Amino acid sequence: MIGFELDEEQLRMKEMAHEFAEKEMRPVAGHYDETEEFPWPVMKKASDLGLLTYALPEEYGGAGVSSVVTDSIVQEELFWGCAGIATSMGAIMLGALPILLYGGDEQKKKYLPWLTQCRPDGNPRLAAFALTEPDAGSDAGSLKTSAKKVDGGYILNGTKQFITNGGIADLHTVFATHDPSKGTDGIDAFIVDNSMKGVIAGKKEKKMGIRASHTAQVILEDVFVPEENRLGEEGDGFLVAMNTLDHTRAVTAAGAVGVARAAFDTALAYSLERKQFGRAIAKQQAIQFMLSDMATEIEAARMLCWRAAWLFDHGEPSAKESSMAKQYSADMAMKVTTDAVQVLGGVGYTRDYPVEKFMRDAKIMQIYEGTSQIQRIVISRFLIGFG
Repeated sequence: MIGFELDEEQLRMKEMAHEFAEKEMRPVAGHYDETEEFPWPVMKKASDLGLLTYALPEEYGGAGVSSVVTDSIVQEELFWGCAGIATSMGAIMLGALPILLYGGDEQKKKYLPWLTQCRPDGNPRLAAFALTEPDAGSDAGSLKTSAKKVDGGYILNGTKQFITNGGIADLHTVFATHDPSKGTDGIDAFIVDNSMKGVIAGKKEKKMGIRASHTAQVILEDVFVPEENRLGEEGDGFLVAMNTLDHTRAVTAAGAVGVARAAFDTALAYSLERKQFGRAIAKQQAIQFMLSDMATEIEAARMLCWRAAWLFDHGEPSAKESSMAKQYSADMAMKVTTDAVQVLGGVGYTRDYPVEKFMRDAKIMQIYEGTSQIQRIVISRFLIGFG
């Protein structure tokens, strides 16, 4: 039996996230996109509502929302509000998830409750997932950041690239290699907090879209990390990274659905108001067909996301389905947002309407947390058994 009814918790979380997106994110999204400032006031309000760490267990200060389906529902609403702000919000759990999945009891007790608390200035604490490097993007196994074993721990040196919340986070989950000759088997994962010397905020990127998120280099210069801050056993780092991304892929895909839905909503409303040739353009078959395709593709993408998330929640294999959801949803978001600009025509190309922002924001969905091309490689390997 297949059912699509949301349970009480999912309905409550969806309503809360949508209301927050509508009242707190939408009104300021244009401002933060234009200025590229970090949205601290919005992040503070999100923290007060528990929207930053709701997926953490209650014993660590979260709301105990462990369902990936519920997480996907929430993230669709937040990305509907503003993909840039939602990206920095989601990066907190992305940085914390390796600790939740692979941390020992002491690591969890020390760092997870800490992330649910505010800084002395009242702003929420941030986390970051520091995997990508200048020469290690899709090929994450080729990372060069070094972890030299010393008495009591490791010395980290290297540069991380395109890190959401990078350099301004209170905690970075950093991936480094203790032996490059071992390939992925030489990679370790470390908890690096802001009390450790040598963590330097590098260049902040000026981006096409998601400008409200902080994306920057993180430079590690002789950072001493005690051995108790390593996640898992030595050599487990690549497994930590890949399993974390397996956990989040369907949720990221749901974010793409949210961006597409925002663009569709705007295009539909505009088509009903804009008149040409004596009638609303929504009455033109060319526009009707575009809107029909957009709506159908959004629904199809959402179902792929929910299916992948449901499989994960039930302990079933979901890597192929998550890659399908991520690839389809990301490509769909790019198409739908482009079509939304087309429906609006000339004004859609201006900043007077938000569809040009949605289009710019959508592009990152085909790139971060595994490009659409990488997702196709993953899917094909499940289909034919080799790369």
